[in-house]
Amino acid sequence: MNNNYKYLVWSGTTVLAILAIFLLASTNKVLSTAATTNTVSLSGEGRIVAKPDIAKVSLSIVTDSPTSKIAQDENTKKSKVVTEYLKKQNIEDKDIKTTGYNIYPQYKYPQYGGQPTITGYQVNQSMEIRIRDLDKVSDVLDGVVSAGANQVSGLSFEIDKPESLKAEARKKAVEDAKKKASELENQIGIDLGKIINFSENTGGYPIPVYFKEVDARSGMGGGSDGPSVPTGENEIVVNVNLTYQIK
Repeated sequence: MNNNYKYLVWSGTTVLAILAIFLLASTNKVLSTAATTNTVSLSGEGRIVAKPDIAKVSLSIVTDSPTSKIAQDENTKKSKVVTEYLKKQNIEDKDIKTTGYNIYPQYKYPQYGGQPTITGYQVNQSMEIRIRDLDKVSDVLDGVVSAGANQVSGLSFEIDKPESLKAEARKKAVEDAKKKASELENQIGIDLGKIINFSENTGGYPIPVYFKEVDARSGMGGGSDGPSVPTGENEIVVNVNLTYQIK
């Protein structure tokens, strides 16, 4: 009997302990939910305008020839001439990047059906150039065509290292959101507590400067003062969202 009594006491104590833990966890969950349910979110925006310090341009070297080998060899020679010209303009190796290299067979299609025949090959090597001296942009655009580039396009002016400007724009965005929070407290009579969530979105990507494509095969490019390419200004935009607890 004594052993049965001890067993019942032990069992009852265990059950009570389990119930206490369950109730404590449930209470904490309710309190946590209550603390995060009564919230308000406010957005802020920060804008920084700055002059670009780097230009990016895409160019292509295109060669047509009866055989693939000859097309590749001739294209390689042109590519070396273009690269040598760029280096003479103090453009470093790190700022000259091949972005594509393609070999396309050229076909002749019979007038009245039948199988097409290969008449030659075309090699197309595309490159991306970074020009850090913006005063040279116009001369480089004109010079690469004279050096052997067939097509020049996709010019854009950018900020090379925008991190510090983004940080400044973020600071403005946070200040804007906090100002709105203070105004809201006064307008509707609430008391805001600590910030419990933060999100950010950065925009203001550089806009390409589009101009008529320079195509040496059409007799354009070279022999001029180069195109007019004003750099303008770039805008970095940071949007933030702050979530406050309502006391």
